Amino acid sequence: MPIVELHVISGYSTQEKQRLGEALTNAVRFVLPAAPELVTVLIHDISDQNYYRGGKTRRPAPAKEDPKLIVREFLSEMGDRAFENAHKRLTPNFVMQFPGAAPMRDLVELKNWAATRYRRIAKTYEGFDAMQSNDDAAIVYCRGTLSGEWTDGTPFEGIRFIDRFEIKNNLIARQDVWNDIAETRAQS
Repeated sequence: MPIVELHVISGYSTQEKQRLGEALTNAVRFVLPAAPELVTVLIHDISDQNYYRGGKTRRPAPAKEDPKLIVREFLSEMGDRAFENAHKRLTPNFVMQFPGAAPMRDLVELKNWAATRYRRIAKTYEGFDAMQSNDDAAIVYCRGTLSGEWTDGTPFEGIRFIDRFEIKNNLIARQDVWNDIAETRAQS
């Protein structure tokens, strides 16, 4: 039964500590063959008056936003055609890569490119997975199926997709997309 103890400066919310507990449990399970209920995580809050580094008391850094929520909100805004709101979630050097397309850096580029491929599209999500990369980016994968209408009005559905997002400083820096649209369109 693995036990993980974590000491943090007081100030993190119950929800933020819940995220820490889940992340630590998953980190242990990534290496050790332990069921979730067998992993114990103990989080000890330390008063900022009882914590010193470099001879000075410190305050806790603010927690990062949940990267899965950042991606979900972005995709929801894209689905609602709220491009102005979605744009606010992107870094200035944002880049997105879709199958068969040159890299795009703007949602208007995406909108114009997509208009030549389909009239309408929607995503049904089967899952979201998040992890920390070796650098500053959190990585989020979402997967599911696409449905919509081709440019001629013919409906389509059940097309597999995977999106990969890089989140830096709570903003989306990159989106890579893989799907079976071209293969499905060629068969219809």
